[in-house]
Amino acid sequence: MTIRKAVFPAAGLGTRFLPATKAQPKEMLPIVDKPIIQYAVEEAVQSGIQEIIIVTGRGKRSIEDHFDISFELEYFLDHKGDGEMLREVRSITDLATVYYIRQKEPLGLGHAVLVARPLIGDEPFAVILSDDLIDSDVPCMRQLIDVYERYRCSVLAVEAVPRELSSSYGIITPKQIDDRLHQTLSVVEKPQPDQAPSNLGIVGRYVLTPEIFNILENTPPGRGGEIQLTDAIQRLIQQEAVYALEFEGRRYDAGAKLGFLKATVEYALKRPDLAQEFREYLKGLQL
Repeated sequence: MTIRKAVFPAAGLGTRFLPATKAQPKEMLPIVDKPIIQYAVEEAVQSGIQEIIIVTGRGKRSIEDHFDISFELEYFLDHKGDGEMLREVRSITDLATVYYIRQKEPLGLGHAVLVARPLIGDEPFAVILSDDLIDSDVPCMRQLIDVYERYRCSVLAVEAVPRELSSSYGIITPKQIDDRLHQTLSVVEKPQPDQAPSNLGIVGRYVLTPEIFNILENTPPGRGGEIQLTDAIQRLIQQEAVYALEFEGRRYDAGAKLGFLKATVEYALKRPDLAQEFREYLKGLQL
């Protein structure tokens, strides 16, 4: 069975971006002129995923509105004669079939994934954290799905991270299988640098087998009092193989201010309508 569905946990409070996220979801903050979550949904669609499941919470209604039809806006653009923008707005609605389900309490990433179980059923699925914006020739999720289709097991996206930052990641113990592919022997959530088993940290892309759901149901709260997905993956490793792929591409931590700024600048410089004038502006800054 191929991967048809992707879960997008989007119920967090976005505290790293306060006060901007006091009244709007962090997932709707724009990189140039497109919300962060739209980049992630486009990646999923380009990877062959057909159904998008967004796990939301209170105050996240604008995410639903963004992927819905806006009759008033489309009517205005049509009568204005702005066909190009009308097509772009309609393309957002046509991206994929999108479902929404509420996570009533912020009980952690593992809990957010478990909340989506009624919409996933008994099939393998993807998890995408839109905070991690990944620019690559082959979509990062497509790279993971290719590994899944070869080995039929869960696959984690990992990258080398500075040891001093290991306490911000789930860190794996790897057994190398191929050039960028590893079997995951164990995983620990946010270890201190001197306790990290490697420098390979999990970033926001997962392909998971449905066995993870039964494990999550029986996973007690871990670090921070939350149900940690990494704790469940550690238990999954005892039952079946879990692989980790060092994906090809550049990752931006768009959930942090510096990463968000870097992504905004670099994505703007890729835009034909902005690149030349923006590059000249940057060169002229007196810093």
